[in-house]
Amino acid sequence: MRKKLLENKAKIAAVIALIGMLACVRLFEQSLFYDPFLEFFKGDFKDKPLPEYNVLKLFLGLVMRYVVNMVLSLGVIYVVFKDRQLVKLTSFLYAIFFVLLMLAFFGMLSFFQNPDYMLLFYIRRFLIQPLFLVLFLPAFYYQKKVS
Repeated sequence: MRKKLLENKAKIAAVIALIGMLACVRLFEQSLFYDPFLEFFKGDFKDKPLPEYNVLKLFLGLVMRYVVNMVLSLGVIYVVFKDRQLVKLTSFLYAIFFVLLMLAFFGMLSFFQNPDYMLLFYIRRFLIQPLFLVLFLPAFYYQKKVS
């Protein structure tokens, strides 16, 4: 009983530490990543023109942030479920979603004179926030519970 309790304490501590790291990514986002859209989307952006941005720096900043969030999220999923196959599946899903979201984001910036700002905002939100963790964790928990 005591061993089980200590095991769960370690698991809970690891999850809290990983979530704390995700929070630090958010807390220090301006100093860690290049993203001129951070300030743009904070205020009333509907009538403003898009900010000036360096495409390569923006791409690399989004890639870095997505990868950091993905690695920490995969860590949470592994700690919670202790299932390497699930981590592999989740990695594959993260890769597919990354390609689709980056194509949509930069496609809208490149090919549309006046892109839909709300759609751009939400696509970017999925790239820079660990929202997939919020979706995957309950889905995998439910799947494990049902099987």
